[in-house]
Amino acid sequence: MGQLFSKKNKEVFSSPLNLNNPVTVQVLGICSALAVTAKLEPSIVMGLSVTVIVAFANVIISLLRNTIPNRIRIIVQLVVCAALVTIVSEILKAFAYDVSVQLSVYVGLIITNCILMGRLEAFAMANGPWESFLDGIGNGLGYAAILVVVGFFRELLGSGTLLDIRIIPESFYEMGYLNNGLMLMPPMALILCACIIWAQRSREKTLQEK
Repeated sequence: MGQLFSKKNKEVFSSPLNLNNPVTVQVLGICSALAVTAKLEPSIVMGLSVTVIVAFANVIISLLRNTIPNRIRIIVQLVVCAALVTIVSEILKAFAYDVSVQLSVYVGLIITNCILMGRLEAFAMANGPWESFLDGIGNGLGYAAILVVVGFFRELLGSGTLLDIRIIPESFYEMGYLNNGLMLMPPMALILCACIIWAQRSREKTLQEK
């Protein structure tokens, strides 16, 4: 049990949450961060979907890594990703259809997500199933955290709601408050991501360019 949660494994899990975050440090998965974060709910669902897919894809590829011929490894990785994405997409359509419609084609595009393909090629192909699982969970949650933060501010300031629940009181609107329509536009997601990157690099000296 101690070996499962060794210092190395803890670092594999925790590193993507902060110092090696896939969005703010590796600058991967930006396209979906721009597209699905206008509201908090699809941001959460997209983040969880990517986390589940990356984790299980990592485990499967890690189990198969010694039997996959090198010349077709990318094809095998894509097949595994496509199968998992299809399963997740069908589950969303069955149990969260409205969110599935909001996410539109972006669930299917998880197949070619840079985070997913990068972790399979860089980590799962060289490490065991448990380490690969932790790596997948860590990178997925690191990605999800950024989406949730961006989705939180975009929906709150752009629509005055969170999870479609009115947060800003009606009295504020009666006094002249207006929702910031710019928050609902994709460029604002990029600006918010930039603000998060700036805040992280200001706090973490190891990330600052010398």
